[in-house]
Amino acid sequence: MAEAPRMPIESGVPDPIQYMHPTMRRNYGQWAYHDRPRAGVLHHTSKNNEEIFTVRCGTARQMDVYTIKKLADIADEYADGYVRFTMRSNVEFMVADGSKVDALVSALTEAGFPVGGTGPSVTMISHTQGWLHCDIPGTDASGVVKSLMDEMHEEFTREEMPNRVHMTTSCCQINCGGQGDIALNIQHTKPPKINHDLVSMVCERPTVVARCPVAAIRPAMVNGKPTLEVDEKKCICCGACFPPCPPMQINDPENSKIALWIGGKNSNARSKPSFHKLVASNLPNNPPRWPEVGAVVKNILSVYKEDARDWERVGEWVDRIGWPAFFEKTGLPFTKFHINDWKGARHELNSSAHIRF
Repeated sequence: MAEAPRMPIESGVPDPIQYMHPTMRRNYGQWAYHDRPRAGVLHHTSKNNEEIFTVRCGTARQMDVYTIKKLADIADEYADGYVRFTMRSNVEFMVADGSKVDALVSALTEAGFPVGGTGPSVTMISHTQGWLHCDIPGTDASGVVKSLMDEMHEEFTREEMPNRVHMTTSCCQINCGGQGDIALNIQHTKPPKINHDLVSMVCERPTVVARCPVAAIRPAMVNGKPTLEVDEKKCICCGACFPPCPPMQINDPENSKIALWIGGKNSNARSKPSFHKLVASNLPNNPPRWPEVGAVVKNILSVYKEDARDWERVGEWVDRIGWPAFFEKTGLPFTKFHINDWKGARHELNSSAHIRF
């Protein structure tokens, strides 16, 4: 008799304890220290003198059933059968016996899964849904990640950066823009093109009007049909109108560009959290390999790797050398668009969680 399907849980995520390795459950909250025997391998020792090794490998975010089964088979044969998927599309295998680590690393490498992403390395790039799942993407975030990591995977398998480098890619600038040491984000540079024949049949016009953050959309009549119009002097080309009203097409192969931001940081280590800042805009949204974007990212990483001090994150490195030196060292052009001239901008935003007396 087939097992009845599990009922959905409506009160949050499932209890993670039940999926933990037994060694982790026994020593929960009792870890004394950890170290990194090699790139991609974490070694934790508990106050009870028990050990556990975590081997991290990189994968694509979208995986077929064959790939998932392959990872599960490796876990059963070479590890202890326990895995976890991280938010950066990594898979971590837990083993309590250190003698299994080398065989596990070899099996993952031979199967095409690079082992790394720990310590001062380029971690796997977190990304949004892209063309595969999202209904409003301006670019394919997962495709950009694939292209970049094809060229930078060696920095994932080595720990040769001054500090960890967290990178993010986002399909649009209204829903999924993420902070990161290096962040890629699509920017629409032209107002939406409106298909007036479809608006009345597809869109709930009051909802679309309310969705605009700068009140640039208003009801209109075109050819006797109720529709919408955009005040282009107010429009900031954010694309917020496109999700509730697809006939207001904002994507444009010529005028939707990729922008590159650096210096975002969520941690409190050494310095307070910080927002990333624009360093390159108007980069071509050029699938399937986005070579122009890759060239700029690799250039910044190369200069950072050579010039930053140990433990400096990208933003901390720039704070030390100054923005003029950053643009000089990287050769990126500095334009008027890098200056925040909005009257409401704060000179400094205290986003620190530090407590000082």
